[in-house]
Amino acid sequence: QLQLVESGGGLVQPGGSLRLSCAVSAISLDSYTIGWFRQAPGKEREGVSCSSRRAGGTQYADSVRGRFTISRDSAKNTVYLQMNSLKPEDTAVYYCAASRSRTCSYNDFRSYDYWGQGTQVTVSS
Repeated sequence: QLQLVESGGGLVQPGGSLRLSCAVSAISLDSYTIGWFRQAPGKEREGVSCSSRRAGGTQYADSVRGRFTISRDSAKNTVYLQMNSLKPEDTAVYYCAASRSRTCSYNDFRSYDYWGQGTQVTVSS
């Protein structure tokens, strides 16, 4: 079973930065499209970003475009979500997920078969 483990969450002030990591237990990270999702208490799961297993394919939610950057390090089997200029509304549990799909859709959670346990991000002064 493919496993994903998120890390890097924590408490940060508005305007601050965090880098989330998603370690993927795969022989080849490049075989998987990876998505980042988040869910705040009482709200629906929201797609944040994704990186396709085809080179160069990335997507971002409008709410994070220009502030967040997804990247992958195939040698480490790790996907990152660099989050800059954080806002209180970014507060949520962040999840990474994996799909065998060739391309990604950042908000289509049904496309992802494997999920991590989540990491809490809290943006507060």
